[in-house]
Amino acid sequence: MTQPPSASGAFAPLRRPAFAVLWAATILGNTGSFMRDIASAWIVTDLAASPVAVALVQAAGTLPIFLLAIPAGVLSDILDRRKLLIAIQVLLGLVSLTLAVMAASGALTVATLVGLTFIGGVGAALMGPTWQSIVPELVPKTELRDAVALNSLGINVARSIGPAAGGLLLGAVGAAATYGVDVASYLLVIAALVWWNRPASADDALAERFPGAFRAGLRYARASRELHRVLFHALVFFTCCSAIWALLPLVARGLLGGTAGFYGFMLGAVGVGAICGALVMPRLRARLGADGLMLFAAILAALVMAGLVLAPPKPVALVALLALGLAWIVALTTLNGAAQAILPNWVRGRGLAVYLTVFNGAMTGGSLLWGLVAHHIGVAPALLVAAAALLGAGLLLRRRTLPVGEADLAPSNHWPEPLLAAPLENDRGPVTVLIEYRIPAADRPGFLATLHRLAEERRRDGAFEWGVAEDAAEPEIVVEWFRVESWAEHLRQHRRVSKADADVQGAARAFHKGPAEPVVRHLIGGLAGTPR
Repeated sequence: MTQPPSASGAFAPLRRPAFAVLWAATILGNTGSFMRDIASAWIVTDLAASPVAVALVQAAGTLPIFLLAIPAGVLSDILDRRKLLIAIQVLLGLVSLTLAVMAASGALTVATLVGLTFIGGVGAALMGPTWQSIVPELVPKTELRDAVALNSLGINVARSIGPAAGGLLLGAVGAAATYGVDVASYLLVIAALVWWNRPASADDALAERFPGAFRAGLRYARASRELHRVLFHALVFFTCCSAIWALLPLVARGLLGGTAGFYGFMLGAVGVGAICGALVMPRLRARLGADGLMLFAAILAALVMAGLVLAPPKPVALVALLALGLAWIVALTTLNGAAQAILPNWVRGRGLAVYLTVFNGAMTGGSLLWGLVAHHIGVAPALLVAAAALLGAGLLLRRRTLPVGEADLAPSNHWPEPLLAAPLENDRGPVTVLIEYRIPAADRPGFLATLHRLAEERRRDGAFEWGVAEDAAEPEIVVEWFRVESWAEHLRQHRRVSKADADVQGAARAFHKGPAEPVVRHLIGGLAGTPR
């Protein structure tokens, strides 16, 4: 299904001062990060030219994101996001400062470089879902897709500037100064976050705590079929495409005979291609649709990998990397936009964290895989194998369509407050909710089909068990039941039901032929003196 370009314009979010300032700050921060990364990637080729060592540094940066993205998403949903982002910037600045001091003293080794890269990856793990989760706070929903695209554009503006500037700076004044510029970039980001006047969150008696929020996020991810489709696309595509990122330093030095400066220009070309891709994305999306975009990205990236194997002249290689940047931004923006569009605000950070976990797991595992393949068969053959795998992946993904994400996910707030004989403590539970319907036999097949659609919503919003049963004495009485872990979690369910889910609930209730609304009962566990 194709989608029209946004009526608000691709650059409409930049009219929002908070978004514009933070967007510009992220460009500066990411520029510094790319300068740091190119310095680390090039230094490791001086310390150990083994493909495994080079891939290990790449993996060290992405492994923490794979391991910690989900806890980071929980934190982004339950803590003040502005304060959390400031603390993360401080951590990343300290990592780069340590790298600068060690580089100046000649103390860097492969082990210390990998270790510090890993710590930097921890910061990136915490920052990813948190930064993406603030986007809906900065722009209205009508501009959300444009804001997501602009975020990807900003990253690739930094990618086009940072690596080239980092490579030149590395060759001119050394690694210590390159890392020092990265430290300065974090200070600018911190200043922008301090400037942002984010409204303080109101005190909420139902505010989630880490363990429960973690479980709720995993339940949502496990139950959401739409999210599963996005995750499958990300896993397959990025595992195959990670080969070019893991092996690019060796392509630059070995196949193309380039210097650190040329490697920086190669990454810069990827960034420029991504910028061009972001500018044409609305037209491409309207023409190809999300699934066509993913196939286009796979074919284009595979052709670039195969072309680099031929060791083309350096100008031709840079043109090829422009195409790689276009393919990369198309895939990244398409998948990120699909994830943003299907996630309600209450679980946005956790849902994006699951997406980032899969993305970085694919990049980490893929980097190690292609590093080992290159170690055994060589860099050029490994790239050819990866290109063939990516072509196959593109055809496979074409058969499993991405979700459109057009449902209204705003809270419906249509559930009435539960009737209570006396106030309940929030931690009482588990809670079993029973909804009793009267369904004529002729309507049962249609009702059960609708009810099973409703089951996914119950599980996404907090139920850890769901079922349906009939009354043995009166078969027209059908009882839907589900269980949540506490009374507080059930009250949160009331807030989480979206308008789209309310429509499904309404469709189920329409089958009810009783004299009144379906009867709802709440059975509370945790009675004092209950035998164990």
